Amino acid sequence: MIFDILTIFPGMFDAPLGESILGKARERGLVEIRVHNIRDHAFDKHQMTDDRPFGGGEGMVMKPEPIVAAVEAVAGEGPEAPVALLTPAGRLFTQDLAARLSLLPRLILICGRYEGVDERIAEHFADETISIGDYVLTGGELAAMVVVDAVTRLIPGVLGNASSAAAESFTEPILEYPQYTRPQEFRGHPVPDVLLSGHHEAIRRWRRGQALLRTKRLRPDLFARLEISAEDLELLREAERPQAPNPLRVAG
Repeated sequence: MIFDILTIFPGMFDAPLGESILGKARERGLVEIRVHNIRDHAFDKHQMTDDRPFGGGEGMVMKPEPIVAAVEAVAGEGPEAPVALLTPAGRLFTQDLAARLSLLPRLILICGRYEGVDERIAEHFADETISIGDYVLTGGELAAMVVVDAVTRLIPGVLGNASSAAAESFTEPILEYPQYTRPQEFRGHPVPDVLLSGHHEAIRRWRRGQALLRTKRLRPDLFARLEISAEDLELLREAERPQAPNPLRVAG
């Protein structure tokens, strides 16, 4: 998959997109990430990409001409690609949207800045508007990194374990169950006994119950969307029940 990122701060992408899973995916040729400077497509000698808003108001607004010129310049550098504008006014970025985008051969991302982007970009030159959450960032660059990361890890071959993505949070509207590793006890806080039992069905039931409980407590909006089965109700009741200490546990 090819990502073309349009920004006025291309240097922000150098390190984050070259590390960890993203860096390995690029090295293996599974994704190509190209960062383009919108200022290179400005029409004046000062390479201005923003101006004062019509109607008055605080701050500056990104001009449409350099953005459209940048989109048109990169459009022919590969397969046909939808254009997504990263903006707080966009649709919420979800795992479902990430999965849909991961099926594309290419995606063009526009990073907004300042007080926003001239509305004509969203209305007439972008196929999608995306927001990564209900908060305000200084620009769309961090949002673009989030989109690229979330989409890339769903591309076949990127993750070492092909089943990892399918088992993670938000594959259905539920948070992931709690995870533990060594040491078995840390500063008086032990790992739940069931995880040490070797009983795979008991572990599955515990994990499902904990995931349901965590979602109900922390993300009631997600919990309301869950299709709860009779088994889920039983497991949730078990998870909500206070756990008695194990009298057989041997300290240390």
